[in-house]
Amino acid sequence: MKASTSINSSTGAEASAGAGTRGSGGTRGSGESCGKPCGENYFGHLQDKMRQLEEANYKLRARLGKIEREWRYYESMRVRYEREIKKLQTELEKLSSPPLIVGTVVERIEGTDGAEADNRVVVRSSTGPRFVVTYAPQLVDPRELAPGAQVGMSQQSLAVVSVLPSAKDPSVHGMEVIETPCVDYKMIGGLREQVEEVREVVELPLTAPERFERVGVVPPKAVLLTGLPGTGKTLLAKAVANRTSATFIRVVGSELVQKYIGEGARLVRELFALAKEKAPSILFIDELDAVAARRTEDGTSGEREVQRTMLQLLAEIDGFDPRGEVRIIGATNRPDILDPALLRPGRFDRVIEIPVPDREARLEIFRIHTHKAGMKLEKGVNFENLAALTENATGAEIKAISTEAGMLAVKRNKSAVGTAEFVHAIKKILGEEQRSCLGLSAKSKEMGVMFA
Repeated sequence: MKASTSINSSTGAEASAGAGTRGSGGTRGSGESCGKPCGENYFGHLQDKMRQLEEANYKLRARLGKIEREWRYYESMRVRYEREIKKLQTELEKLSSPPLIVGTVVERIEGTDGAEADNRVVVRSSTGPRFVVTYAPQLVDPRELAPGAQVGMSQQSLAVVSVLPSAKDPSVHGMEVIETPCVDYKMIGGLREQVEEVREVVELPLTAPERFERVGVVPPKAVLLTGLPGTGKTLLAKAVANRTSATFIRVVGSELVQKYIGEGARLVRELFALAKEKAPSILFIDELDAVAARRTEDGTSGEREVQRTMLQLLAEIDGFDPRGEVRIIGATNRPDILDPALLRPGRFDRVIEIPVPDREARLEIFRIHTHKAGMKLEKGVNFENLAALTENATGAEIKAISTEAGMLAVKRNKSAVGTAEFVHAIKKILGEEQRSCLGLSAKSKEMGVMFA
């Protein structure tokens, strides 16, 4: 029994040892069988995870960029809407704010040592009375509060809150000639002496003032052109405007006649203020007799208003204030009805009569309106004969004759203007039938009767 037991025990031990040996061999075998393949699978798994993380990171970055762009867009829209809201709020405040009272500064109140006394000014309101009011230096520049400046005042405290721009009539600024007229002295025929006189009075003081300073002579500043209608008064003024670089201001006398009291005088005052502002300047007043006729005892309100306008014109031409570099040219075909106060020395120092052109002048005018105008003429057109046929004709009538002759040539489908067209045009323009319709005749011209 003991022998069998030992045998069994030894057999069990061997079996357990063999099992242990197989177990250890099995473990080592499993390690050898999955060692390299399991490492490769783990590395690939890590690469897949890294790739997934990178893709997720890329998507998140793209989403973040989109969100940032949308944020910038909405931020710009917010700033834009805030600006619009502020602008609308400012406009609403202006619309809802009470209106201001318009006043005129009379004087500024200053202290004894020259300093400002509590920022106060004397202001005359639009209703008439004067007030001593204050102003805020943060809102109003004290240098702009000169006497005569227009200001806006609060209705409650009458404090000056703004300085208004000076009121200027747009019709006065429309009188300034912007484009230079394309008229030269060469286009004026037969007025050599008159051209020289105008140049001495108007052009020479503007182009060569040192000559007068060297001699010590103050040149006359106003010249009056008189003559029949169509003799070239306005044409001479256009030539002066073309020759000088000064500002040219043109006004018709009838434009200064207004309906309400004081309006005409205000226009005259603003007209001369514009001329002084644009100095050196030339002020041309055409049809001067419309506003400067001789004063009468007419009791109508309209005539009195015209006389007030003329008195303002007299004061501006030669009054208390100096005119500066302002030259005045007046033109009229009725010098006999002008007020004597306008013709005295100091106002219109020189009166230049523009006569009816003589034969030599008519010959020159014909050449100006044909050769220099580019008109095609037939051979044999004799301007000496045409000048002889147009006795007592003005420059405007000679121009009308040349135009009418060209129209006849066009009507007859001719390529040039001949003597027959000129003769026909002379009969048509200077014929007694047309003169009687216009109230003109050779007899009336010889008598020197002038028509407006």
